[in-house]
Amino acid sequence: MRYLTDRKRAVGMGSAKSGTAHFWAMKVSSVALLILVPLFVFTFGSIVGAPYEEVLAYYQRPFPAIIAALTLIVGLEHFQSGAQVLIEDYVHGTAEKITIILVKCLAYGMMATGLFAIAKLAL
Repeated sequence: MRYLTDRKRAVGMGSAKSGTAHFWAMKVSSVALLILVPLFVFTFGSIVGAPYEEVLAYYQRPFPAIIAALTLIVGLEHFQSGAQVLIEDYVHGTAEKITIILVKCLAYGMMATGLFAIAKLAL
């Protein structure tokens, strides 16, 4: 039988010192996506099915290219942040660290690939 106070049981089980910052980062990216996704749908939807030359000319304009790039960056950053929370909740030990690294590499790789494609269209 252990005689521990509630405080003694809680020591070492407290905040990781990053929960609030992570929470606000997720909220900010959610609000940004709330604005960016409809803009992306309207800019991308108007060019769907057009010939390649027309798409190329369309994405050489700054507004559609910037909206596509911002949506890609914020969306993938939001994805990797949310996936990290899920992994931290359900995977433990070395597998947790490896999975977080793989998800972050996947997200940043997709981000780089998408930005390269947008830059190739825009320039």
